[in-house]
Amino acid sequence: MSQNSHSPAGPPRITRHDHVGGETIERHRHAFHQLIHVDTGVLSVRTEEASWVASSARAMWIPADTWHEHRVYGASHVRTVGFPADDPPLRSPTPTVVSVDPLLRELLLACGDPGLTAAEAQRLQAVLRDRIRRCAVQPLTLPAPRDARLARACALAAADLARPRTVAWLARRAGVSERTLARLFRSEFGMTYPQWRTLTRVFHAMIRLAEGATVTAAGRDCGWATTSAFIDVFTRTVGQTPGAHRAAARGDRAPAP
Repeated sequence: MSQNSHSPAGPPRITRHDHVGGETIERHRHAFHQLIHVDTGVLSVRTEEASWVASSARAMWIPADTWHEHRVYGASHVRTVGFPADDPPLRSPTPTVVSVDPLLRELLLACGDPGLTAAEAQRLQAVLRDRIRRCAVQPLTLPAPRDARLARACALAAADLARPRTVAWLARRAGVSERTLARLFRSEFGMTYPQWRTLTRVFHAMIRLAEGATVTAAGRDCGWATTSAFIDVFTRTVGQTPGAHRAAARGDRAPAP
């Protein structure tokens, strides 16, 4: 994959891009900070350290000079806004998921109005900055394994999320002891294997829903025994129901059953 560096003289205006499902944006970086918001669809953002999901309820903050790549799931309408490298609204040195409440969503829409005067744009962007700073930062981040043994185990588990693989099963096939594998999950990810697996299942369920899977099918494919259990875990983790996430990702007026 190519390694492009985008370095415009200054931050861009708010821009909107339409993408088709399956489209990828190659590894690149910007000289400015960037907030990525998805009106419809889902966009996965990946760096060497981790992966995140951006959707209508979850914007991605990408600090300046951060190498990253994207993959689109479902037809997506993506809005981006740039901020000067020396004047960011967020001071996070790493990519961050930001909760998009109704006010922030409307501000993003308003700031993209091509008919704004310079004075209007300046006032709106000042409010936008204030709102970004106040928005809750959501912790749903899927860390990337560094240890080769842990990477093999994670790949095996993620390849078939419908099956509840145990640490012992993964350890045998990854060529590592069960105790060592459990330690690697804790030392690299700061969580246990069951916690990582739950996070991974939610991450992939968000993508499946954006691609058009029903709530029942997404839950089943990602390893939940019942739809109600899936809805409960997804809602507590993401902050919205799977149906609401699916509807927003697909631009529907109401959640699908």
